[in-house]
Parts: sequence; structure tokens; C-alpha cells
Amino acid sequence: MLVTAFGLVGAFVYGGADFLGGLATKRLSPFAVTGIAASSGLLVLIAVYPFAGGTWSAEAVLWGSLSGISGALGISLLYACLAVGPMSILSPLTAVVSAVVPLTVGLVRGAAFQPIGYVALALALVAVVLVGFAPEKGAVRPSLRGILMAIGSGAMIGVFLIAIDLAPANSGLVPLFFNRAVNGAIMGAIVLTAFYVVRRRSDATGRLAPASAGHPRAGVRTALLLALACGVADAAANGLILAGLRLGELSVMSVLTALYPAGTIALAALVLGERIAAVQIVGLVLAIAAAALLSLA
Repeated sequence: MLVTAFGLVGAFVYGGADFLGGLATKRLSPFAVTGIAASSGLLVLIAVYPFAGGTWSAEAVLWGSLSGISGALGISLLYACLAVGPMSILSPLTAVVSAVVPLTVGLVRGAAFQPIGYVALALALVAVVLVGFAPEKGAVRPSLRGILMAIGSGAMIGVFLIAIDLAPANSGLVPLFFNRAVNGAIMGAIVLTAFYVVRRRSDATGRLAPASAGHPRAGVRTALLLALACGVADAAANGLILAGLRLGELSVMSVLTALYPAGTIALAALVLGERIAAVQIVGLVLAIAAAALLSLA
């Protein structure tokens, strides 16, 4: 029961982080937002470390760093595939793959459940698809490029969970330190490289690049605050997922974590007044039912 609670709450907090990050990207580039969020998340982990503890080791550093690399790749591919679209198909595809990859690894490693547990996992996977499905009028079929990027994104997110699970049980928050540090370093390098390229082009043409109409300077401060809050929420979600992995099975946590779009949808409805589609409501109900069955299994 406790493992299920960690998984569900962690997923909803992840969704909340995505919601905050999505608002921030209306004023800043997604890579800048991710880098800022990684930095604020790292500060939160450092502040909590004296209370949570953790043993430093080469294995903890290795798996934490690999989780940071896979997380950065997963996020980059996610933004890219959603930009290609259609989101209504590629978003749930990413979520399902992010669950199936670690679920498969967990089962191969010997995870076993009662029959009701397998039913619950299957039900949860259906819930992931329905929760992440956002009906779009006139949506077109996804391109092969978009599908491959969605699969790659989901696989990298799944690898992130596997890496965190493989870190030593006594490592505490140490893997998350390196996850945030490596993630932030990669995103920071991307932002600096992009800035350098823009400056070189500006110098070559003899004029500054025009300011983007979609990123007015007046909203930059708000975007920075949203990005910082996104990092705090993401660090909290990472902590919850880590606790769930230490107490339970990778297979269960991976499927529950893939329900993260539910948190984004709920906040969008409460804060922005966005309408929740009927199919998504069905998905949320199925997710609750699956969580209840998993607690029994």
C-alpha cells in the first residue's frame, strides 16, 4: 500500500512539475527551463541531504550520472516529438514506452506477482494511454520520425528509472545529486551553445537577432520563478519515486510513474480552467482502480 502511494503521489507531483515547466516555456526556451529546474532541484536535495542521508560510492555516482544523461535525452526527445506532433498520439506513446521498458526489466530480473497484480499492471497501462490522450480535431497520423522520437524518449525515461533502481540501497539521495547535476550541465551546455551560435550569426550579419514575439522580456521574471518551482517539484517527485523503488518493485513503480500526465491535466483544469476529456476521466478512474488492485497484490 505504501509503495503504491509513493508511486501515485510521485507521478502526480511529476505532472505538477511538467505543468510549471510548460508555463515557464512560454517565456523561456525549454532547455533553459530544464537547466534552471535542475539547478533548483539540486539545491533542494542538498538542503534535505543532512536529514535523509546516503552513502557515497562509485556505484551511486555512476548510476546517478547515467540517470542524468538518460533523463536529459528523454526530455529533449519528448519536446522534439511533441513539437512534430500529433501530441494526442505521441504523448501517450511516450508514457507507455517509459513504463514498458522498466516493467520488462523488472520482470526479467524475477519480479513476480499474484494474478491480480498482473491484471492491475495491464489496467494501469490502459489508464496511462487514456490519461495521456488529448483528442485533437483533425489530428494527422504521426510521421515515422515522430514515432521514433517518442519511442526514444520513453525508452530514455525508462532507463532513468532503471538506473535509479540499480543504485545501491544505502546511497540515499546521492544518485539524485548526480542526476540533477549532470542533467543541468547538459541543458546548460545546450543553451550556451545556442546562444553562441546566435551571437556568431548576429556578428556575421552586423545586427542583433530580433527578439522573439513569443518571449517578451516582461514575463521573464515570472518564467524564472516558474522554472525554479518546477525544479523543486521535480526534486520532490524524484525523492518519492526513489523511496518507492527502495520499498517495492521497479515493475510497479514504472507503471505508476507513467501516470504523470494526470497531475498536469488536473492542474490545467484547476488553474487554467481547461476541460478534461471524457476519455481522460475514464483513464483516471482506471488508474485509481489499478492502484487499489496493486495495493492488494
